[in-house]
Amino acid sequence: MPLARHGVLKSRHPFATLFAMFGVVLAVFGVSAAGIAAYNVWDATQAITANAVVLDQDKPLPPSLGAIEGGVNILMVGTDSCEGANAALSGACQAKSTEGERNDVTMLVHISDEPRRVTVVSFPRDMLVPIPSCPKEDGTGSYSAMSSQMLNASYEYGGLACTVLTVESLIEDQIDFAAAIRWTGVINMSDAIGGVDVCVAGDISDSHTGLELTAGTHTLQGVQALQFLRIRHGIGDGSDLGRISNQQQFMSSMVRKLQSDAVLANPSTLLNLATTAISQVQQGQLTLSSGLTNPTLMVQIAMAVKDVPYEDIVFVQYPTRYSAGDGASRVMPVKDAATVLFDALKANQPLTLTGEVSQGYGVEVTGEAAKPETAPTTAATPVPEQTATAETPAPVDTPAAETRVELPSDIAGQTAAQTTCTRPEE
Repeated sequence: MPLARHGVLKSRHPFATLFAMFGVVLAVFGVSAAGIAAYNVWDATQAITANAVVLDQDKPLPPSLGAIEGGVNILMVGTDSCEGANAALSGACQAKSTEGERNDVTMLVHISDEPRRVTVVSFPRDMLVPIPSCPKEDGTGSYSAMSSQMLNASYEYGGLACTVLTVESLIEDQIDFAAAIRWTGVINMSDAIGGVDVCVAGDISDSHTGLELTAGTHTLQGVQALQFLRIRHGIGDGSDLGRISNQQQFMSSMVRKLQSDAVLANPSTLLNLATTAISQVQQGQLTLSSGLTNPTLMVQIAMAVKDVPYEDIVFVQYPTRYSAGDGASRVMPVKDAATVLFDALKANQPLTLTGEVSQGYGVEVTGEAAKPETAPTTAATPVPEQTATAETPAPVDTPAAETRVELPSDIAGQTAAQTTCTRPEE
């Protein structure tokens, strides 16, 4: 399949997608009691002008999420910028030991067609992959392709459009929408949500991020939330693979909170999310692809995922193996296992995890999450039973249960139905 053409184009009306930490978080507003307030927020976005990355300028936007056959792919990128207030959040920035801006975190959010399912695939930043020829940001030409580079070099090389092209080549599928968020954007979005509950199995003290946590459950927001998402030296085996599972614990807990009444039934929280996201675009902390500038489409996406059962919200790591001779942290793609995963996503088949919850010993499973309570329904007037006749057709048979795809054990991950706890580094 040919790769989409990518470039940078001035776009009007950018609408800030509510992605808390590259996330899965597609906040639901514009319905229920928050409708009027959310409409006013959208109206305010008409005055915003920003740079939006165009993923395919020849392809019209779908009229709704359901019009995208086979589901939709959204790439979420977290970057390690040293610009402005971001510099104070990194020792490397302050020591001036790093240059450029890299995709420190790269996640693909796949939302299936009906029945709705959500799968989040995390790609290790140190995975060695080919980087295709990417367009220059100023539109004057293209960068040369490279046969093998760490994945996190793609953003530094050619921005969000280049990271999209790199992941498209890796998964052999098209990415429909993309967004990138910087560290200060993560802090502000986590504050707007009101914090996320996380569990740690023992005391954590990490000099690299400055995170200090005692064993137990903590509600993290602001700088602490960012530290928790960035930490790797103080947990598991100290690798990026352990950090990925730590991030998955955070996202799983965040999804459960976003589906709860604490967010969806709280108009002030929803409005705060919307206005915070808009401000992050204005301040350059959140970059969107042009497709995400459509507020109607964003509500359609949010409505599509808000009621997905916990067991069908799956967080996995792209399967890898350590690379000999390239340094202890370098990993290589395991493409045969990845093919099973992406074939199942394209076919919209439910997934069953068979591997470990973490390849880097970053977390352990502690239990099962309680399902959100549903609002009671009004009792209807009983209808007398009827016998099937020529005028009254017999009941339609219940559809057969879907066949679940067992993912190879090379693929680590968890579902939102599982509660996990971060393991301190031993």
